[in-house]
Amino acid sequence: MHQGVLFCLVGLPIHLLVVAAPTLNNSPYAWKRNNNIGKFWHISDLHLDPTYHVTEDRTKVCQSSKGYPASDPGAFGDFMCDSPYELIVSAFKFMKHFPQPDFMIWTGDSPPHVPAAELSTKQVIDVIANTTNTIRAFFPTLPVYPAVGNHDYWPQDQLPTTTNEIYQAVAKLWSHWLQPEALATLEAGGFYSQLIRPHLRLVSLNTILYYGPDKVTENMTDPAGQLQWLQNTLEASRQNLEKVYIIAHVPIGFLPYAMETTAMREVYNERLVEMFRNYSDLISGQFYGHTHRDSLMVLLDHQGKPVNSVFVTPAVTPIKNAREPYSNNPAVRLYPYDPADYGVLDVWQYYLNLTEANHEGSSAWKLEYSLTQAFQLADARPESLHALALALAQPASKAFQTYFRHFMVSYNDTITCEGACKTIQTCAVMFLDHDSYFACLKGGKAGVRGTD
Repeated sequence: MHQGVLFCLVGLPIHLLVVAAPTLNNSPYAWKRNNNIGKFWHISDLHLDPTYHVTEDRTKVCQSSKGYPASDPGAFGDFMCDSPYELIVSAFKFMKHFPQPDFMIWTGDSPPHVPAAELSTKQVIDVIANTTNTIRAFFPTLPVYPAVGNHDYWPQDQLPTTTNEIYQAVAKLWSHWLQPEALATLEAGGFYSQLIRPHLRLVSLNTILYYGPDKVTENMTDPAGQLQWLQNTLEASRQNLEKVYIIAHVPIGFLPYAMETTAMREVYNERLVEMFRNYSDLISGQFYGHTHRDSLMVLLDHQGKPVNSVFVTPAVTPIKNAREPYSNNPAVRLYPYDPADYGVLDVWQYYLNLTEANHEGSSAWKLEYSLTQAFQLADARPESLHALALALAQPASKAFQTYFRHFMVSYNDTITCEGACKTIQTCAVMFLDHDSYFACLKGGKAGVRGTD
């Protein structure tokens, strides 16, 4: 990669069409008529590719395409490439036009998808620094709470259990946002907790320690002691009458696009899911990235009662694998929440139609959907998400068609998901542990037709 292009200028001449939040004045739900609601942004998977440039040789547009030709490159990117800086700046310029919310969560992955030989520890730190500095330039007074991703290390995925140059670097880079106690555990193991609002603690987990490709932690019972630390942190929050937001890069649960596959190693998924059940009275929301797609989950207790809302935000980067039939348009999202108990009230998903933006030469970010309006929900609390999950699983569900379109961030309305594809999606929404998930698959397979 070219060192000279890592540090980019913020003031790029990018034209924007600003679209406001959903119109809520005529909503029947009481919280939407209440001006005393909090809001926070969620961004993830920016994956800056400093080598991106439009050129006649489409195999040379970006290193992140790994030699595959770009499909339709323009100023704001291409579906075969990671994000050009112009795309990231356009997202932040769009977000800047909103009244400043209470805070932002940022769930990891700044560097591009390139072979390890094209990066180094210094280059990974440089990209994270560039992204951090750009966020601070646009939002100088906004508290931001990051989580580390699997690409936020070199070589990628191999995050260690002890302090290292990258953990030390991000602790320094993020010291503007985090308190000394949080910085100490971030520097030691890549995770932290911090009280961010009255009686609200944010817990940022390093779930890369549980990620299958991380060979460093293979066969470890409790990498970096994070599980014990999490248990102690949640227990202290219970004693102090705190609510908790969990953020991380790699989510819990099963992948919605791969049968019988957890996002992290299954042994750790089982332990986290059980711990989150045990402390579900404290946890007001869980927020992840990594998959690049838009999905949600509802955690059920052992009696089948919904106890936790889990949100996976889509990526800013539009990149897809050459073999994948679809990708995602770039996206950012805003969550309104109830300051009384920090329950999540809605998801406001904003996106950029990448094809249109490139053809028109301007980045018209706009509202893709409001979760409550799209699915006629009262809010985004566990009970509402459970009702939605049941509706998604119904035969010929129109709600599922809408959900799958949003899963791809409106990438292609003609792509459908039926049969086994739908079973994998709907089982992943509601069943996060091994036994319940496989029971769902077994029940769903009876109705599968064809080989979708």
